[in-house]
Amino acid sequence: MTRPLWFVHLLKKTFPNVKLIAKLTRLPILRKIIDKLLFTGDKIFYLPLDNVIEVNQSVQDLEEIVLPSQILEYFINKASYHWIMNFCICRESMQCKNYPINLGCLFLGRAVLEINPNLGRLVSKEEALEHLRKCKEAGLVHMIGRNKLDKEWLGVRDGCQLLSICNCCPCCCLWRISPILHPEIGKKIKRMPGIRFYVDENCVACGTCTNGICFVDAIKIRGNIAEIDDECRGCGRCMDVCAQKAIKMEISDDFSIKEIINELEKLVNLK
Repeated sequence: MTRPLWFVHLLKKTFPNVKLIAKLTRLPILRKIIDKLLFTGDKIFYLPLDNVIEVNQSVQDLEEIVLPSQILEYFINKASYHWIMNFCICRESMQCKNYPINLGCLFLGRAVLEINPNLGRLVSKEEALEHLRKCKEAGLVHMIGRNKLDKEWLGVRDGCQLLSICNCCPCCCLWRISPILHPEIGKKIKRMPGIRFYVDENCVACGTCTNGICFVDAIKIRGNIAEIDDECRGCGRCMDVCAQKAIKMEISDDFSIKEIINELEKLVNLK
C-alpha cells in the first residue's frame, strides 16, 4: 500500500528521535519486537569512496580489485526498474546544511512501482547512473543492500523486490545509530569484507579525522595518535581527508566484489 504524504511528514518529525529508538534495542523484549518490525532480513554494505582504492594493493586476484561504484553499476544495469527520490529523508528531517537534500536514495526493483509518485520518479538506467555521479561529486558515500526500513516507510509489499542505494552524509545519516543499536541488529550494517582501515606512524594527532568525518564516530585520539575501532564501516572518508596520509586501507586476500554481488542477489530479485 502506497504511503500517504501525511505519513511521510510524520516520519520526518519523528526522525530526530531515532537515537532513542535505537537505545530501546538494548532491552531484550523490545529488541526482538523492533528487529522483527524494522530489520528482519537486512544486509547492508557501505562502499568505500572510489578514490581510496589503490590498484597496487597486494592480493591474490588483482583483477577483482574494481572500484566500489562498479557494484552499483552492476545492479543498475541488471534492474528493470529504477526510482530516484526527490529528497533524502535523513537530510531533510535533520535540515542538513552541509550536503544537498535533493540527492535522495535510488531504489531498484519491481517494488518501486508501489512508491507514492509524489516522492520521486521512475528513471532510466542512464539517469540512475548520472544521479550517482552527482552524489559522488557532492561527497556522499554509497550504501547498498536490502533494508526493511525502506520497505516499511515507502509502503511496498515485497521487500525482496526492493534494493536500496542510499547516498549518505556523515552528519545526518540514519545509520549513525549503528553503534547505539544492539550488536545483533547493528552488525547487519557492514563494511565490505576483506578491507580494513588503520592509522600508521605518520599520524600527528591533528584531529581532522575526528571532526564530523566518521558517521559512526569510530575514530578517537588516544595519546599522540588516532585509533580506528571496530565500529568502522569502511567508508574511507577519514583516509580521504588525512593531510598526513597516515590512514591506510588494507585489502586482504579474501576481498571479493563478486562475493558481495552474490550475497545481494540472493536477497533481492530485480527482474
